[in-house]
Amino acid sequence: MDMKRDYYEDVQLFSSGVVLFWFLLLLAFLAALPFFVKNYYIYMANYMAINIIVAVGLNLLVGYTGQISLGHAGFFALGAYGTVILMSKAHLPFLLALPASGLFAALLGFLLGLPALRLEGPYLSIATLGFGLTITQVIGRIEFFGGRQGLHTPDLTIGPWHLESDRDLYYLLLMITVVLVLGARNLIKTKVGRAFIAIRDADIAAETMGVNLTYYKTLAFAVSAFYTGIAGGLFAFVLRFIEPEIFGMMMSIIFLAMVVVGGLGSLFGSIAGACLLSWLDLQLRNILSIPYFGEWLEALSKNYFSITGVSNIQFIVYGLIMVLIMIFEPLGIYGFWIRTKIYWKTWPF
Repeated sequence: MDMKRDYYEDVQLFSSGVVLFWFLLLLAFLAALPFFVKNYYIYMANYMAINIIVAVGLNLLVGYTGQISLGHAGFFALGAYGTVILMSKAHLPFLLALPASGLFAALLGFLLGLPALRLEGPYLSIATLGFGLTITQVIGRIEFFGGRQGLHTPDLTIGPWHLESDRDLYYLLLMITVVLVLGARNLIKTKVGRAFIAIRDADIAAETMGVNLTYYKTLAFAVSAFYTGIAGGLFAFVLRFIEPEIFGMMMSIIFLAMVVVGGLGSLFGSIAGACLLSWLDLQLRNILSIPYFGEWLEALSKNYFSITGVSNIQFIVYGLIMVLIMIFEPLGIYGFWIRTKIYWKTWPF
């Protein structure tokens, strides 16, 4: 029987040698991947890694603490602009500028978490949405941040290494993503993670048991904002150019969709949801180039709709996926994974 007999069995990183073997095999596969695929797929992997960081951080807030946020595009923008500004204007090295931007995003996340003490559900989501929209509007009207023209990223140098290609960025993103995912995994196994889950399940009962709601709700916002700020700083160098219009409301909705589709309260679900929607996002941008389907969609748009709206078809697909997930599997991709494991463990009975 798979039974935990000691607390350290719950917090240890690898539960068995089998898990360690598959983890090392996965790392070896990811390390060798750039040598066997085209540059476009390396770029796709970089994009997925950034969204994995965001989804993991957002899941700590939404899935583990039960607080909805539609303003994470604002933290994403803060991380991107903060890293670029600190490197280009303050001449800080990348390894200092990136965590500094993440900490600044965490500070604003802490301040944004204060309304969470009084707001819940749709009221909290509207408040966070207002924050995200405000950040992009403020950045776009200040010349110091490049205004509406945006900013180009400076050269990325870490010690003697000059990172220019997508392959160079891939290994940097891989290391940071693995560290942050493992950090989130360890966090939810500690006292802090148990407090988050207690607040999600029943905040009044948690407060009765001695959980400080003020501290842990604001901490959840701060940690989630830190993850998103780090991802935003990395995103700036993957894109190599940033402007306020990139960090719009739809970006926050897509971030939340990654968490919901993957599975609330599951790190595996966050990773799966981020990979799936990242792949869909990149593929559906060129939907008209898909054989037969693209031609049919173009003809349909010309006859009944506007051809300019075809570029936004991915949002319709995202919405359809979320509706289907909520109807047939509320646990998301993680729920499908659990069902598959149970099926094969009990097969053929």
